[in-house]
Amino acid sequence: QVQLVESGGGSVQAGGSLRLSCTVSTYTFRWYYMAWFRQAPGKEREGVAGIAADGTASYTDSVKGRFTISKDNAKNTLYLQMNSLNPEDTAMYYCASTPATWVPLTASKYNYWGQGTQVTVSS
Repeated sequence: QVQLVESGGGSVQAGGSLRLSCTVSTYTFRWYYMAWFRQAPGKEREGVAGIAADGTASYTDSVKGRFTISKDNAKNTLYLQMNSLNPEDTAMYYCASTPATWVPLTASKYNYWGQGTQVTVSS
């Protein structure tokens, strides 16, 4: 069973930065497709960024140029660096993974999920 544990959420003012981390219980994660999703109250879960085993990253349009996804295979950890945050980024952020080379940022495509970490951005 793959377990994912997120950390790093918090409250920041608009324009600020946060770095989210997701620690994965198995070393095989390095071959999985990894992603970050977010869900705001009353909204559907939205794919934010994804990263393949070879390091190829993809982003939803609203975060391009502001967020950076990365991973450290030696630490079994996925990261999301979030800069220039705005109130529209407020949501619960989830780490997700699936044993595939590439999948779209669609929640139904992912097998494993963390419990989430809250990000709140005030204006």
